[in-house]
Amino acid sequence: MIRLISFRCSSIPPPKTSLLNFASYSLRNTQSILTRILSNEFFGLTDGRKRFHSESIRNQQTKQIATVEPVVFERPDYPSINNFRSKFIEKLHFIDPDDFKGIPVYRVMDRDGVVIDEEQDPNLSREFLTKIYKGMTLLNSMDRVLYESQRQGRISFYMTNYGEEGTHFGSASALSDNDLVFGQYREAGVLIWRGQNLEKLMAQCYGNCDDLCKGRSMPVHYGDKERCFVPISSPLSTQMPQAVGAAYAFKRQNSNRVVICYFGEGAASEGDFHAAMNFAATLSAPVIFFCRNNGYAISTPTSEQYRGDGIACRGPAYGIPSIRVDGNDVLAVYNATLAARNLCLEESRPVLIEAMTYRIGHHSTSDDSSAYRSVDEVQSWNQKDHPITRLRRYMERKEWWNNEKEESWKIESKETVMKAFMNAEKQPKPNYLEMFNDVYDEMPDSLKSQVNDLEEHLKLYSDNYPMSSFKQKNR
Repeated sequence: MIRLISFRCSSIPPPKTSLLNFASYSLRNTQSILTRILSNEFFGLTDGRKRFHSESIRNQQTKQIATVEPVVFERPDYPSINNFRSKFIEKLHFIDPDDFKGIPVYRVMDRDGVVIDEEQDPNLSREFLTKIYKGMTLLNSMDRVLYESQRQGRISFYMTNYGEEGTHFGSASALSDNDLVFGQYREAGVLIWRGQNLEKLMAQCYGNCDDLCKGRSMPVHYGDKERCFVPISSPLSTQMPQAVGAAYAFKRQNSNRVVICYFGEGAASEGDFHAAMNFAATLSAPVIFFCRNNGYAISTPTSEQYRGDGIACRGPAYGIPSIRVDGNDVLAVYNATLAARNLCLEESRPVLIEAMTYRIGHHSTSDDSSAYRSVDEVQSWNQKDHPITRLRRYMERKEWWNNEKEESWKIESKETVMKAFMNAEKQPKPNYLEMFNDVYDEMPDSLKSQVNDLEEHLKLYSDNYPMSSFKQKNR
């Protein structure tokens, strides 16, 4: 039993005078005790002791001497309850989800690019915002080329980022370049912000010899050690507990770095999501969980994905500060991510951000979204609330952007994309022996034997393989 209040007085003064002076001597909740005394309530003693009626303190003629027994308030003190906010109740009551108000959506701009509250405007510089805008539109252009490349059979797979550009650049621009990124598969904009050129991104999609991952991953599974971007893995949410482990390591090293972990609302239904959240909370790991809630997990709408109030509401249940932000408002995403990073570093704790957005494109080139949503729905979102359009309107109001600059940038960005595309097309695949490398620090005899077997086989049957498409082995 936790004793919150326990005091004794041997002389009770007249009500509403010196009795109130007891407030300065009580440890906690004295005000509620005095209120009960003055309202003629009984003291409820939980250990069976005789009750003392407050009538005894109201006899002002005799100034009767009285004694107040120790008052004990009982609160749950189970070791499984980590705070003192819980209390006992005497009526059976289930907590209904409808009892809670929906988590609000934080935004800075409306859909026309007008700042709603000037105090919330981060007042980013012209150069900074121009870099964000150009990055968003460049990603958009790259998406169109690579999507068509897959349709023509040039690459095997692709995933566009249409409609979610604001989540990439709003978050990436608020981080330090040495903060570690664990992506899901739709975060190419983060790499573009950090200076990754399109040649490297396209090399990964083509799996050619310039691919940093040496052609071993399927398209859009980017990775770049130099830019602190962990290679993407296909299974959903596996990156989440890994991100927490990395963040905990940063904490132990006092490195002043955070980890950001991107995932979709569909991945939040995986067990690794819950394991990672609890792991991060109990270890106070400086990790930002960034959920891109784009409305659909492939073909599954959010109405079939969860019954609660989205993803942000899950954070407090794990003891994690959480916020829901307009993912199509790049300024709001920037503010939220910057504040989350500061919270991670200053208080050494995780943060959950739920960015509300809309996936305008198909889930991937293996998907036809018209099978589960209407074309009108997609066009409506594309026209009324595209993150690129909203930022452009904001910049036009500041006279930082106009139609002339837009047309000039379209030409320049298209040339950049096509140059990278043609370079990726002509590069050969990595040498076939690369498949044996990077497995062990020193190649064991078993692998050496397999290498010899392959080379002997190719001496006899190389005409049956497209050997010219592979980079030649260095002698």
